[in-house]
Amino acid sequence: MEELTALTRSVDIGWILLGAALVFFMQAGFAMVETGLTRAKNAGNIVMKNLMDFCIGTPIYWLVGYGIMFGSTAPLFGKIDLFCMHQDDYAAMIFQTVFCATSATIVSGAMAERTKFSAYCIYSALISLFVYPISGHWIWGGGWLATRGFHDFAGSTAVHMVGGVSAFIGAAILGPRLGKYDKNGKPNAILGHSMTLAALGVFILWFCWFGFNGCSTVALSGDGAANAARIFYTTNLAAAVATVTVLIITWVRYKKPDVSMTLNGSLAGLVAITAGCDTVTPAGSAIIGIVAGFAVVFGIEFVDQKLKVDDPVGAVGVHGICGATGTLLTGLFAYYDFGSGEKLGVFYGGGFKLLGTQALGVACVIAWVTVCMVIIFKALEKTIGLRASATEEIEGLDIHEHGLASAYADFALTSSINNFGGGVSAAAAELPAPKKAVPLDDAVPVQVRTPESPVASDTNLTKITIVAKQSKFDELKDALNSVGVTGMTVTNVLGCGVQKGKAEYYRGVPMDMNLLPKIQVDVVVSKVSPDVVIAAAKKALYTGHIGDGKIFVYRVQNVVKVRTGEEGYDALQGEDFF
Repeated sequence: MEELTALTRSVDIGWILLGAALVFFMQAGFAMVETGLTRAKNAGNIVMKNLMDFCIGTPIYWLVGYGIMFGSTAPLFGKIDLFCMHQDDYAAMIFQTVFCATSATIVSGAMAERTKFSAYCIYSALISLFVYPISGHWIWGGGWLATRGFHDFAGSTAVHMVGGVSAFIGAAILGPRLGKYDKNGKPNAILGHSMTLAALGVFILWFCWFGFNGCSTVALSGDGAANAARIFYTTNLAAAVATVTVLIITWVRYKKPDVSMTLNGSLAGLVAITAGCDTVTPAGSAIIGIVAGFAVVFGIEFVDQKLKVDDPVGAVGVHGICGATGTLLTGLFAYYDFGSGEKLGVFYGGGFKLLGTQALGVACVIAWVTVCMVIIFKALEKTIGLRASATEEIEGLDIHEHGLASAYADFALTSSINNFGGGVSAAAAELPAPKKAVPLDDAVPVQVRTPESPVASDTNLTKITIVAKQSKFDELKDALNSVGVTGMTVTNVLGCGVQKGKAEYYRGVPMDMNLLPKIQVDVVVSKVSPDVVIAAAKKALYTGHIGDGKIFVYRVQNVVKVRTGEEGYDALQGEDFF
């Protein structure tokens, strides 16, 4: 019997530790979402913030935060237990530590691209020090909300709404990014640099949410396994339904399904179901997902366009609005017993008592966090400063805050490396290694041309620049090769014509000028007639629709091959890169 009890305890502890590991990995998900939905010049700064809020919050929470939250069952405040000297449940301690870090990291996305790193480190530490622990004590530590029956199983309010409200206060005090609003207050779309990273982050967060919610049962013994299975199901269902809901809403409102908003929809469903994932039925979970989908779309639009609070990643809508929404909806859809022996949801005959308690808890936590964060942010603003300078914001926080020239150094478009002589070379390709090193003394001297020097060939040199759709490149290349053009420069570019691109939306904001991806092909011809090249290009590119492209023709005075000093027509021959 003792062995069975020990085995059961080991399984339960292992379950908690699995949950702690999954919730910790949510930091990677948040880092990817926030990085993808912001600009590349701040990618390193975003990663550093997501790393440091965990690494700063962990010792701070160990110092006093855990004691404040779980040190006693007093109504308002636990106790000061320095360094957790009176705690030995390390499974619970690590599990709660990673939850604390999640709440702190939510704030960085809303304040991204214009917050001083030093200020971020300070307010992140203060959230972990007392802001999150005190309201968390009310809900999970035996405080006054817990005794009134407030139900927030895994943290829609305790974790996500605390982070979302902090994010709103910070973004409002900080002010919008430069260029976000025009002089009339109309929002401009500032596109995130990588939907791929954002999507990866969402998938990571969705996966980890099974630990966030499911492992909050803190046991697999007894009914723990069955409860965890139901929680896994309701969590997944709400996220999926919310995603589909946002897909449909944006498809109708923006004429096309918005990628970034749909990704936010997945997170909205996850946040909203977190409060009641243990007590709602699958039907209740689906309804919560639908409501969360509407809440996140119209919530993000309201914050961005009406309140004029610049939140680059939608953290306020996802975590603040949907955290509160999910907590309130638990009062409507609570079905399964969570200790009272009764079905407490309004729709199951429980009356309005639970709903009233949920509303009271949401209101009080919002008030607590608002007061704390206004004081914290205003104090930082008046002392070390909260916002980066205009120069730092324009040039990017990576270089100014961290000395990082680019988070994507190997992909930076520093030059166009092309081959006019034989073959195609895309912009920013690597130079091929020389077949044989040439000693300096044996190198052919460069012939510097004077105005009186004759050009190597009397053939006219013409540069032809073709801007076209990327999908047409293979046809264009084959057409040019067929008329004798074997060398060209190919560059990926962005641009628009007089139609200013297609009328598109980004996160509900219309883009006045939508720069479309194109290719630019440059060729210099001499013996081949420019008219022949133009005719071949037109034939390859023509569809009769807007966006077929344009062809520009220039007279070239001369071409010089650096390695040999050859000029004019002779310089175009061979396989040397310039």
